[in-house]
Amino acid sequence: MTASWVVRMAGAGDYAGWRPLWDGYNAFYGREGASALPDPITLGSWQRFLNPREPMYALVATDQGTLVGLAHYLFHRSTIRPELSCYLSDLYTLPSHRGRGIARALIEGVYAQCRSAGIKAVYWQTHESNAAGRRLYDTLASYDGFIVYDREL
Repeated sequence: MTASWVVRMAGAGDYAGWRPLWDGYNAFYGREGASALPDPITLGSWQRFLNPREPMYALVATDQGTLVGLAHYLFHRSTIRPELSCYLSDLYTLPSHRGRGIARALIEGVYAQCRSAGIKAVYWQTHESNAAGRRLYDTLASYDGFIVYDREL
């Protein structure tokens, strides 16, 4: 069976299709309604994805012209590597398109972008309750037991 979807870099004309995916991703993590991200945050991120001077990027998956998935990632310096590292910040597939290999293809797309840039390490985090995501991630990367701490200042 041939996939009907394609993974590619997001372009300026993708905002209208990207925004519902972004909102769905944020809702999955409880950022909706009164706790939704303010529009200036969302618009600022979108603009950084399109700015060639910014080390932030967005891949999208399209199915017959409709955006059905996204992956956001950024390149950054590290204290333990001479080359840049990659943080896969956000990954989301429409619920109607899950189980088709789109999330895997988006992660593989990030890997390909990293290889092109000479980057040798990709990492990401997810909530411990994301069982479906973790089943996929376990096939694509190693869980090293690290725990993330977070504090708003």
